[in-house]
Amino acid sequence: MIPAPGQRDLVAALVDARSRYPDIEGGSSYDEVLLEVQARAERDGSIGKADIGALMLWKRLNLSTAWTRELNEWPDRKVRAVTGEAFEIARDTNSTIPEAAGAARSRLLELPGCQHGAAVSSTLLTAGAQDRMAVYDRRAVAALRVLGYADPVGRYSRYMTTVCELIETVNAATGATWVPRDVDKALLMGGS
Repeated sequence: MIPAPGQRDLVAALVDARSRYPDIEGGSSYDEVLLEVQARAERDGSIGKADIGALMLWKRLNLSTAWTRELNEWPDRKVRAVTGEAFEIARDTNSTIPEAAGAARSRLLELPGCQHGAAVSSTLLTAGAQDRMAVYDRRAVAALRVLGYADPVGRYSRYMTTVCELIETVNAATGATWVPRDVDKALLMGGS
């Protein structure tokens, strides 16, 4: 069937727009997350919360935000290589927690989304070294101010020094065995 003249413009516009979508076949890594979740859904017949979270991240990673597009264009193997190296650094018990935090954060600077601020990188590091790292974000900074601590001014290692001080204070006063993630949870709730 041959489209009518008005439909030809519509078809041409759609075909042109579709041709600009970054396809795996064309060497793009943009849809890797979606394809991975689709494969699990096909295999398992369902998806879980982690898959839903991945899909929400993929959906938010749209073509209009520079760092998100760049991250989605990175091959997953490259993302895993960078995060794997950062996790090794963060888990290194031969370094103090603040030293490891600063070095691991520096390793993530290559990764799109991790160049400015420490919110994204600290979240990644907390996932990869849950007993040594803590999430740093605006709520943590707000809670630190309420507690009378200075703003670590975007320095993840400085923030982790404060977290370690808070761990020592809480553990000494209560006999608890807090880790950085416990402080981060407390700061989240205190800064919300």
